[in-house]
Amino acid sequence: MPHTKELVEKLVDTYGRSRESMLPILQDIQRTEHYVSDDAMVEIAKQLDISTADVYGKATFYSFIDTVPRGKYVIRVCKTIVCEMHNKSGIIETLENLLKIKIGETTLNRKFSLLYTNCLGWCHMGPAMLINDEVFTDLTPERVREIIAIYKNKN
Repeated sequence: MPHTKELVEKLVDTYGRSRESMLPILQDIQRTEHYVSDDAMVEIAKQLDISTADVYGKATFYSFIDTVPRGKYVIRVCKTIVCEMHNKSGIIETLENLLKIKIGETTLNRKFSLLYTNCLGWCHMGPAMLINDEVFTDLTPERVREIIAIYKNKN
């Protein structure tokens, strides 16, 4: 908790103590810790003088803010009908086989998490996925194998 408290205090100093500061604080904690813990939400509430329920509500509303630990590389696969029409199920099957996890799970070594997400805005080039902030489009099972091989070799 000391680390969490220090991190939140630093972010409050950066963004301010207003209610409008909550989202940038949550986003920075997500970037730093790869998720927003209960302790962080409690500390944000204290620092901004708002209820913990308000912080939890905001944190759980946004699909790119996680309230459970995720992997170093979060893979988000577009779940739209357009991507489905372009073999999204084959992409999911390839990812699940390569990573040995199902949608919603994280690898035991915490390197990868596999999630669905709403539209990524790349329907014209679907199926699409996002690994952290990097977009991959026009996916095929072979291309997915190549991409994951690169990420498996990263630290």
